[in-house]
Amino acid sequence: MILKIHPINPEERQLLKVIEVLENGGVIIIPTDGVYAFACLLHKTKAAEKVAQLKGKKLEKADLSFIFDDLSHLAEYTRQVETWVYKLMKRNLPGPFTFILNANTEVPKIFKNNKKTIGIRIPDNKICNEIVRRLQLPLITASVHDNDEVVEYTTDPDLIHERWGHIVELVIDGGYGLNTPSAVLDCTGNELVVLREGLKELEY
Repeated sequence: MILKIHPINPEERQLLKVIEVLENGGVIIIPTDGVYAFACLLHKTKAAEKVAQLKGKKLEKADLSFIFDDLSHLAEYTRQVETWVYKLMKRNLPGPFTFILNANTEVPKIFKNNKKTIGIRIPDNKICNEIVRRLQLPLITASVHDNDEVVEYTTDPDLIHERWGHIVELVIDGGYGLNTPSAVLDCTGNELVVLREGLKELEY
């Protein structure tokens, strides 16, 4: 199923449909502030396994990110965040950045492994943020790649639905996406390491 949602003023009725699919253990495709992404609700293990599988990995080996709607959930999934890291996140989020942080003991339970780190995202996307805000739980996500050798990411939601609509429970059409993923920033050590450049320059 494909569901059109207004990117600036998401309709309550449409958001509730998405939430119902997620709470029933469904995997969806959502727009972010960069590329479209596979997403499922945290603690829905079978759905998380499916997201990992769609990336060609087993759950314990997959690098999946958590989408928050704000930084208030940080302490639930991460070890103590250094002040400089928190300030950096506060200054740049919402935005197209994935911050890699040290995970606490909750994360290995979710991924069934000894995962020591966690990727945190707060996209600058109203649809994403409104879904997570209503759920009061993070989404587990992974970017939707394209099999095309030229185009790494599909930006057209209709083409995404054509390719993945029979595999996932729902595709959200939130307008054309971008074809550049978020920057990935490793904040697990004493200084910042940029693992992948992205759409925007980081503000220090």
